Amino acid sequence: MDSNTSRAKRTPLQPLRSAGRQRVEELLAAASDLMAERGYEATTMAEIAARAGAKIGSLYRFFPNKEAVADALVQRHIAILEDEYAALAKRAATLSPEALADILIELLVTLHPRVKSLSALMEARTDKMEIRDRARGHAVAGIAAALRVCAPGLDEALAKDMAAVVLNTMKVLRSMLANDAPTTSGAPDELRRMNRLYLSDRLAPFRRGSDSATDGKTR
Repeated sequence: MDSNTSRAKRTPLQPLRSAGRQRVEELLAAASDLMAERGYEATTMAEIAARAGAKIGSLYRFFPNKEAVADALVQRHIAILEDEYAALAKRAATLSPEALADILIELLVTLHPRVKSLSALMEARTDKMEIRDRARGHAVAGIAAALRVCAPGLDEALAKDMAAVVLNTMKVLRSMLANDAPTTSGAPDELRRMNRLYLSDRLAPFRRGSDSATDGKTR
């Protein structure tokens, strides 16, 4: 069995010491930067090691191949998104609908530096639809949970419908700010205002024990 075959069959090494965990963080950060800049296919293991300031042997010690690096990045990116949505749901009880709207619409913009390679990874992977569906599912569930904490009378089905609308608005804002979507200088602020008005109007009936909150039928 040659060294390449041996590497391909080896599972990624889980570092036990803090120095090893720090090295893995640096390697994954370098891989994320490169894949966001150049795409998954164009990025090589040698480039990842060089960007991280590590020897190539150090990279292969933790990750047997580029697919293993990609797997670790996907898992890490989705975990970051899950943690952020969970933290927001905990805060939502203290937020007005307008304040929640402002936080939500900026969330993907704020998180982008930490999950910048997720789009490139999804485009390159054969299981991209599964990854995309998983990421979207967690996002919708996380947003819906925050909406229901902010407006306790909101039923689960409607919360998910509204969460899907908000998620698409979040994506549009990030695309506008990255100049990946048609925009003008004032359009992002108009989109923020639209999102604020939407959530304020839709959540209001389900707060403070209103009639609509008790029957959960306002749609």
